[in-house]
Amino acid sequence: MSEFLNRLEKVKVVFLDVDGVLTDGNVLVTEQGEQLRTMNIKDGYALQWAVKQGLKICIISGGRSMGVVNRLNGLGITDVFIGISDKLYCLNEYLISNKINPNEALYMGDDIPDIPVLLKCVLKACPQDAAVDVKAIVDYISPLGGGKGCVRDVIEKILRAKGLWHHANGHFW
Repeated sequence: MSEFLNRLEKVKVVFLDVDGVLTDGNVLVTEQGEQLRTMNIKDGYALQWAVKQGLKICIISGGRSMGVVNRLNGLGITDVFIGISDKLYCLNEYLISNKINPNEALYMGDDIPDIPVLLKCVLKACPQDAAVDVKAIVDYISPLGGGKGCVRDVIEKILRAKGLWHHANGHFW
């Protein structure tokens, strides 16, 4: 874990999956067929703070929820890619277009479709309740589950390593 923490200062972009990472993976289906998800407010706080501190946040999801897009846009996250069947291609295109080395990227995923993307990034993380195959290849397993603060856990560690988390510079705000 200490090696993982030491490498966080170099992170320029955090890639996140949605279902199972930003949400707990449950989907409530209404009688009208609308699919509803819940997101953790502490994850949201950390994400908007990270954006304000200049950390790039990129969402890559196979899901197609415009509600998710609206929530993330409201947090200041503009790089939101939904309905993605090839996450690795999307990640590669993002890295190339933003001139970011995979050594400067962290990906947090929770299930089998995330494995190719996790393997591309030098830093890999997952929630506590991720699939066994994902846990076997990541550098860090958050003690928190998907949708339960695992994103806050990782974002806070990155920003602390960079001296950008609250109180890190002696200021409260």
